[in-house]
Amino acid sequence: MRARVPLTLAMVLVVGATALAACRPGGGEDDSVVVVDRRATRSPDRVIAPGPNDGERPRARRPSIVLVVMDDFSLDLLDTMRSAAAMRRKGASYENAFVVDSLCCVSRTSLLTGQYPFQTGVRTNTGNMPNPYGPIGGWAAFQAYGNAARSFPVRLQRIGYTTGLVGKFINQYRPVGRSLPRVPPGWDDWQVMFGSAYAGWNFQSTRIEDGRVVLVDHPAPPADASDAEKDAAYAGTVTERGALGFIREHRDDKAPYFLEVAPYAPHSMTPGMARTYPGDTLFPPAFRDRPGRGRPEGNCGRIRCDRLRVDRLVGFHDDQSDNMPLRADGSPAPDWRPGIGLGADDAVRSLRGRARMVQSVDRMMARILRAVGPDTFVMLTSDNGFHLGQYGLGRGKSTPYDPDIRVPLLVTGPGVVPGPRTEMTSNIDLASTVEDLAGLRPAPYRAGVSLVPTFTDPGLDRRDHVFVEHTWAPSLGFDPDRWYSGRENDAVPSYVAVRTRHALLVRLDLDDSWEGTDVAWEYYDYRASRFERTNAFADPRHAAEVTRLRHLLARFVWCRDRAARHPRGAALPARCAALGGERLTGS
Repeated sequence: MRARVPLTLAMVLVVGATALAACRPGGGEDDSVVVVDRRATRSPDRVIAPGPNDGERPRARRPSIVLVVMDDFSLDLLDTMRSAAAMRRKGASYENAFVVDSLCCVSRTSLLTGQYPFQTGVRTNTGNMPNPYGPIGGWAAFQAYGNAARSFPVRLQRIGYTTGLVGKFINQYRPVGRSLPRVPPGWDDWQVMFGSAYAGWNFQSTRIEDGRVVLVDHPAPPADASDAEKDAAYAGTVTERGALGFIREHRDDKAPYFLEVAPYAPHSMTPGMARTYPGDTLFPPAFRDRPGRGRPEGNCGRIRCDRLRVDRLVGFHDDQSDNMPLRADGSPAPDWRPGIGLGADDAVRSLRGRARMVQSVDRMMARILRAVGPDTFVMLTSDNGFHLGQYGLGRGKSTPYDPDIRVPLLVTGPGVVPGPRTEMTSNIDLASTVEDLAGLRPAPYRAGVSLVPTFTDPGLDRRDHVFVEHTWAPSLGFDPDRWYSGRENDAVPSYVAVRTRHALLVRLDLDDSWEGTDVAWEYYDYRASRFERTNAFADPRHAAEVTRLRHLLARFVWCRDRAARHPRGAALPARCAALGGERLTGS
């Protein structure tokens, strides 16, 4: 089967293919390694970028920054978290926060680089090798196309920040044999947890000791161990210990710090992964959050588990017959949905299981907020959302619809005025935002814009749209999002989309070849319904808005295709600099 990748991307992917012979993009995790030594160094920045002091703004005291990126967190879970409610009261909450692609590796790469997937070359979770053009995702593509050097921690480290990462990094970043992949530039503390952590127990991580990278085993306690012993070894608990340890070690330093915390919750176990303990479910929570004596439904946080019902999954029962994609002339196109579906009982079990998983993140967030100093910014978001049975689908993501692309974004810190924000944001804005907080002018190759001006001005509203792009490819190798029934993720076609406050226009490519295209359209009006109820692309009442959004998408595609002619990661052409709306002066 051939991956559906635009021809313009295929032409530029060739350049990185020969550098990937040792990456082994296929296969599963190798958990047999115990300890590996590798020098941890500050790698030189080899990207077209400002010099060490270029773009630096004078700042008397640079703030510390903590960025927490959850995994597959959907907004239907946000009000189960007490820490999120506290952040809403004390800080900024972005009601229109979206991701540039609702797929883990693609989204995380764009977050770190502040660039669209067409700039990063990371379009899937795995390298998708073999193919004629080289890796199109995962760690193989991340490193081949220079994304590590363009990641914003590189610039923070240059100006004196102590940087650290605890938790999930990039798909297929893992040990091979007795070798670890190199520590990417920009990181001082490197506590990466490998993909075996999806099961909750029996995983591996790294740490740096005396300048050497050490691979650490986290074995699961025996089945007859106490719940407390099991929870001490739970992936969420290990993530919390690492994050709090970093904060306590550096909060009194003269130098500021940046910490990314990336828990695996509430991502499911992956297909074929063995359950560690009897009673483990697809979404394995800590034992303290499971149903038990005195709590028959378990711990779902601020909402009782038995009150999490299917009506929380907006649009779950919608008839999909009026959601068919349409040709430009309004005629029907083939429906891409695989017809998997998900029963209401199954959806509710998954919803409650995910809510229980999230409680370990909630406890960690509360402790992080207590541990940081008064000059520290804390941000909470997710790499993408998640659907549970909506749109005639099963469990998954990757679609352009709200449950998958809309994510939380909460910010607390010095000077942040409490209250909601209506600003349209994309996760590609976070790189520029962090650089701005650190006193840097965002690097010229960032496609996003800084949100810092909105911290003190809740009414600031500069943009009315964001773009989303997704590339279809078969789920090859160890892809954690290879779905359980019909491999649903493989059914979502390539698309580009533009999302405004009130509407969504999607241009689908239903052709499954490398070079061909088969365009179809979907348009949804959120003023008529709070979810994607009816494809109104051919409705004459929406003709003017559809035309406007088609022009925006045409501009996006022009910029994507033009970027293929330039070096990977270069700044966008001037015409494309404001793709996501107005740019800040001087950014």
